[in-house]
Amino acid sequence: MSQSFRVGQAYYPSKPGGIGSQPNPAAAVSRPFQHWLEETLQQNSAAAVEGPKLSFSHHALNRLQERGIQLADAEVARLEGAVQRAAAKGARDSLVLMDNVAYVVNIRSRKVVTALDQAHMKENVFTNIDSAVFA
Repeated sequence: MSQSFRVGQAYYPSKPGGIGSQPNPAAAVSRPFQHWLEETLQQNSAAAVEGPKLSFSHHALNRLQERGIQLADAEVARLEGAVQRAAAKGARDSLVLMDNVAYVVNIRSRKVVTALDQAHMKENVFTNIDSAVFA
């Protein structure tokens, strides 16, 4: 007599052979689940390549405004590219230098933490960063 075991909502018969027989784990993956898993992996791969969009902290937005730093779409795209390159290397917090402006970016959250123009960079020490990117 063949026994069966339950995985999720589906029932799968065990291999014939009685006591000590092991179920086939490959047979236990249902087609709908396999399809969902493949789609999820493809979406995650695409998201990993693109990465989430870059955002700015409240502090960074204030610094940009105070210092008169303006970013056009092309400059934001360059900054996003620098963040993606840093992420590919495993960076966590990076100093991104672009057009005489320094941006400190948390790579994992894709968030610009602060921004300094050249006048405010003199005699400053950047701490809590693990990488630097020239964009």
